[in-house]
Amino acid sequence: MLSRLFGSQRVPSFLYRVSLIMKPQVVFVLGGPGAGKGTQCSKIVEGYNYTHLSAGDLLRAERAREGSECGQLIANYIKEGKIVPVEITINLLKQAMEETMQKDEKKFRFLIDGFPRNEDNLQGWNTVMDGKADVKFVLFFDCGEEVCIDRCLERGKSSGRTDDNRESLEKRIQTYLQSTRPIIELYETHGKVRTVDASRSVDEVFADVKAILDKEG
Repeated sequence: MLSRLFGSQRVPSFLYRVSLIMKPQVVFVLGGPGAGKGTQCSKIVEGYNYTHLSAGDLLRAERAREGSECGQLIANYIKEGKIVPVEITINLLKQAMEETMQKDEKKFRFLIDGFPRNEDNLQGWNTVMDGKADVKFVLFFDCGEEVCIDRCLERGKSSGRTDDNRESLEKRIQTYLQSTRPIIELYETHGKVRTVDASRSVDEVFADVKAILDKEG
């Protein structure tokens, strides 16, 4: 029937366009611990048609989920400030995107916060999600080490997070510098990084974020 309506040569391109409509459009949100990624993502969600997926929040929820096969493993990695095995993180992200789009097909734009954190993450994403999602760009919140530590210690007074203490923070920052910064630099070589000075106030940072999103569409 489709071939009679559109001509046999046009069916693949028609189906291809349909598949593109449903393909997740992804912005990776990266920056050190305490750079304000979660805060800014919440503000983006308020003003734009994006769904915020935090790799860390998904991992913490899975850690706490009763009957989780990976819960204790995730807990050990988080406590040590190490990066959780890529298969676990990507499966949680993929599942979250699929569930969101099944509920509302117009929700196909995603902010993926705190991922990819290292080369293994990136290779895993490229292997599992190749052709299944489009990465538009990396939104990089650039913030000095001391500012990040101060913010996290302040957050730790009320967050209940086991990793918001100085010992874990120093490990997390070293992991970020050694593993995540090279990923940001790799994307920079492809012209896909949008950098924001995240050391300023929430509203000042968001003004820059808004300008970027308005330009990118």
